[in-house]
Amino acid sequence: MDYAIVVVPAAPVRRKARHQSEMTNQLLFGDAVEIIKGKGPLWKKVRSLNDNYEGWLTRTLLQEVSVEEAKAYCAFVAPGKINTLLAGEEKIHIPLGSSLPRYANGELKIGENIYRLEGDVLQRNALPPDAGLITKLSRDWLNAPYMWGGKTMFGVDCSGFVQMNFKMMGIDLPRDAWQQAQEGKTIEKLKNAVCGDIAFFDDREEIVHVGILLSSDEIIHSSGKVRIDTIDKKGIINKETGKRTHSLRVIKRLW
Repeated sequence: MDYAIVVVPAAPVRRKARHQSEMTNQLLFGDAVEIIKGKGPLWKKVRSLNDNYEGWLTRTLLQEVSVEEAKAYCAFVAPGKINTLLAGEEKIHIPLGSSLPRYANGELKIGENIYRLEGDVLQRNALPPDAGLITKLSRDWLNAPYMWGGKTMFGVDCSGFVQMNFKMMGIDLPRDAWQQAQEGKTIEKLKNAVCGDIAFFDDREEIVHVGILLSSDEIIHSSGKVRIDTIDKKGIINKETGKRTHSLRVIKRLW
């Protein structure tokens, strides 16, 4: 098997091996993948080592590495909304939550390539998750536009928003909302929920939406844009229109 690491700020992952195909996911700089197969000289089908999500992207977005390097735990992520790397004299601007493989003393290494980071890093398992941390991290995303498959502040879907926030705290979640709903401990009643619990919403029994509770009556989620709305035991109520938008299915706690 071949392995690689993403070396562009955000790589579009497509359902099929063509540029016109639907983007189902994004992989960010530093994300490691297993290359499952190829199609022609350009396209590679990959499986993300972080969440096992599969899709197609072009080989131009990847740097091949050893299996040991690809599977090594990556403790450091980029904490700024935009973070600058120097590859020689060239600059690469990477998004919030990008992984920093083999980081030490201001530098990271992918294969034989060395990148120098301008600015701070976050050691994602250094601080235990709590209400203050989840509030700070999630509110930084406010007003980011909704984009199917997106995982950056320039476009993010509901499960990508949840996945990226928990990645920053050292908790790796699956990619899709229905998969995330299988994680953690069930909280039976909304009144017992705390900041940082994850709420899931359904449509005809199928889980179609997810957000992060800021309290037992407020939720931050990506719906049109990342926004804060009211929640009650029936679901989400849009603060601007007063209309119910999502039906509550289950609440989960991950710590």
